[in-house]
Amino acid sequence: MIETIIIIIIFLVYIAMKYVKILRPYEKGVVERLGKYNRTVSSGIVVLIPFLENLERVDLREQVVDVPPQEVITKDNTVVVVDCVIFYEVVDPFNATYNVVNFYQAITKLAQTNLRNIIGDLELDQTLTSREMINAELREVLDEATDKWGSKVVRVEIQKIEPPKDIVEAMSKQMKAERMKRASILEAEGYKQSEIKKSEGDKQASILEAEGKAESIKKMAEAEKQALILKAEGESMAIEKVYAAIHEGNPDDGIIAIKYLEALEKIADGKASKIFLPFESSGVLSSVAGIAELFKEDKKE
Repeated sequence: MIETIIIIIIFLVYIAMKYVKILRPYEKGVVERLGKYNRTVSSGIVVLIPFLENLERVDLREQVVDVPPQEVITKDNTVVVVDCVIFYEVVDPFNATYNVVNFYQAITKLAQTNLRNIIGDLELDQTLTSREMINAELREVLDEATDKWGSKVVRVEIQKIEPPKDIVEAMSKQMKAERMKRASILEAEGYKQSEIKKSEGDKQASILEAEGKAESIKKMAEAEKQALILKAEGESMAIEKVYAAIHEGNPDDGIIAIKYLEALEKIADGKASKIFLPFESSGVLSSVAGIAELFKEDKKE
């Protein structure tokens, strides 16, 4: 009796472990009954009919396929080694289960074939500089092809595009020569700009110097002009005052004669050995003689 109970318990445990399934949140299940598709179940507890139903788990998380490196010939007959990484996710568990036997192998071969087609239409330089275009075009082709497999290709990333060593060395030399050329051009352009700036600076300095000299000459001329004007005005005022003083003093011939003698003294004070007197001076000299007689009379008295 006890043995029978133990056997029943073991059988029930086996049934429970075999036909009671728990699906994780990122899983879905495809249930077959007697070898035919019956239903698709979501995450949680799934109870199957013993001996009649079977459950196939499908992972809905994003997965990665690493495509092995392969040699590809470019349009200009250069052999390059290319590999890529494919990110995909299952969107239809039914198609993913029944429409493809080995998804990993299928998508790997599909990616390798399309890589050869895409890169075969590009030259080497385009291949090395068109990673984004290759990624986008390959993703589009793979996504369309895997649609019937119930999967969606999220993105494709080219990991490596490796040309032959001799091509790499030639490209390195070319890049070095191009950089040296650009450096020489930049250096020459810098020297040119420096000389232009220097010339412009010298030009501006010369202009400023000339303007400064012109302004200085102008100010000196203005100062001399003002000095001459002031001097002329002073002389004019002096002459006017002397003239007024003479007329106010009512001068007679004696004063005029004395002033004339003072003028002659200044004339005779020069270095010239001969002095020319105007003809009109005879009248003045007679006046001087008269003045002398007056002085004599005063002394006698």
